[in-house]
Amino acid sequence: MVYGYIRVSTREQKEDRQQIAMRQAGVLEQNIYIDKQSGRDFDRPKYKKLLRRLKRDDLLYIKSIDRLGRNYQEVLEQWRFLTKEKNVDIVVLDMPLLDTRRGRDLMGAFLTDIVLQVLSFVAENERSSIRQRQAEGIAAARARGVQFGRDPRPLPANFYEMFSAWKAGACTIEEASAACGLPRSTFYDKASRYEVELRFQREEREKALRELRLRREREQREARTQQEE
Repeated sequence: MVYGYIRVSTREQKEDRQQIAMRQAGVLEQNIYIDKQSGRDFDRPKYKKLLRRLKRDDLLYIKSIDRLGRNYQEVLEQWRFLTKEKNVDIVVLDMPLLDTRRGRDLMGAFLTDIVLQVLSFVAENERSSIRQRQAEGIAAARARGVQFGRDPRPLPANFYEMFSAWKAGACTIEEASAACGLPRSTFYDKASRYEVELRFQREEREKALRELRLRREREQREARTQQEE
């Protein structure tokens, strides 16, 4: 039996491109399983249903390796479970090397394993990069004064004074938080956020100064060149 598996990360995303690829591969509509869910793990209803249907010598098509999942280790474990324990063949349409029907000899299996590990690593690395960019974007937005979630309570009037005293070692964090009328954990959280803002502002100033210095150096070089001419 031939099956197809399709995954998109959200309900708003369209699976049309993957469905077209499945039909072109000859997969019947009733044998296509679609999940609209994150690929961080394999706790997906349609995928679980597909696993119950798959039998020995069945063939499973997926459009690309990241449609199977984005967690490097779990993708490898799931691939080996399907091919070694359930004895199912897998074809990744966007990567002809990942076709277990052609890799039944030792060299073929070796190449498939290498390609799979590289692609799975790339998929997970991309996911980690997205999370990092999101975190950096949120930190930058907060530094510009953008608020997320519930409106925070305003800082106590003496917060900055006590923050400076604490950082200078003039008082303990317990003394600083008590003076501000805040729990220790709340004071520490607000202090951490303030430090991120200060760091961002400092980096922005340094960046502006570097750009200014480079522009002046460039203008000076251009002026000297014109004088020599």
